Amino acid sequence: MSQWYYSDNERNQHGPLDGADMAARHRSGELGPDTLVWRDGLAQWRPWRELAHELVAEPGFAAEPERPQQAQPGAAAVTADSPVADPQAHAAASVRAAPATAATAPAAPAAPAYDGSGAAAESDSPYAAPRAGVADDTTVVHGFEVVHVGFWKRLAAYMIDSLLVGIAYYAVSMVLTVGLIGFGMSSASGLSSATWLENPGVAIAVLMGVVYTCIGLISAAYYVGFESSSMQATLGKLAVGIKVVDAEGRRLTRMRALGRWASSLLSYLSLCVGFLMIAFTDRKRGLHDILAKTQVVDRWAYTGRPEMQRRDLGPVAIVVLVLGGLLWLLYVGVVLAMALLPMFGN
Repeated sequence: MSQWYYSDNERNQHGPLDGADMAARHRSGELGPDTLVWRDGLAQWRPWRELAHELVAEPGFAAEPERPQQAQPGAAAVTADSPVADPQAHAAASVRAAPATAATAPAAPAAPAYDGSGAAAESDSPYAAPRAGVADDTTVVHGFEVVHVGFWKRLAAYMIDSLLVGIAYYAVSMVLTVGLIGFGMSSASGLSSATWLENPGVAIAVLMGVVYTCIGLISAAYYVGFESSSMQATLGKLAVGIKVVDAEGRRLTRMRALGRWASSLLSYLSLCVGFLMIAFTDRKRGLHDILAKTQVVDRWAYTGRPEMQRRDLGPVAIVVLVLGGLLWLLYVGVVLAMALLPMFGN
């Protein structure tokens, strides 16, 4: 049985689906005549109107007859049925194409410059045929406006990331702490339980060393791993729709991502002044961004869909900031209550 995929108006790819699921989505109206679909055996994505008859007896619309495409100055017409003479140019055109196309892939209003291979551009497009491998590179599109992300949206992403890193840290450090204490009191360590009890300073120093080492390793692995991955963002940044790139809009290398993480320690040491710089600097960069030569932009920046960029906070960031503000007020209230309680008691 063939496996089907389709791409919605938001360029999100759905699948694999069997024939029954596709027929059900057709009946519910999710699959329109111009929805792009793909199944096993197809070389390119096709409009649903051309393939609906394979699964639905009466799809409710007729296949649109092919129309010759007029040649445009400086650009060759590309249709879904025409052979591709230049695969690299065709891949670049697929990135610029609008999602709602029936039989042709129209060129973008302007001809942006592309920094990357054609294969990378095709794999980055949701209209590329599904494949097992994951692209190791992403195509960078210049020539359009870039929306740089401000302080509050980045703060929302940081709050999500801090929660995730904190959960991982406490889970791992708890296991390591219990294991270290158990090992120290076992005969295998060569120390007796009395030794640990008689030298609590040594035990505390060892535990603190393990704890802080654990914090650094988990934080570095999380930020460096995600920001240098094909997603170009941590889970918190993905949630609010932003990503981290270098000065030219390219994906970060492992070393640059590591340098960015290490530079963020300076922002902490500056009493967070390095983070507050985001609100006042050009391109909204913090101290760690300036040192590592990186920038935080909307997830659609430097892509073929610059019109998808958002300047507002977005619902996720708003919810996170509101919840974080309420928790902060609750914390301040508890601290004040504990400080004032003895005064009222007397």
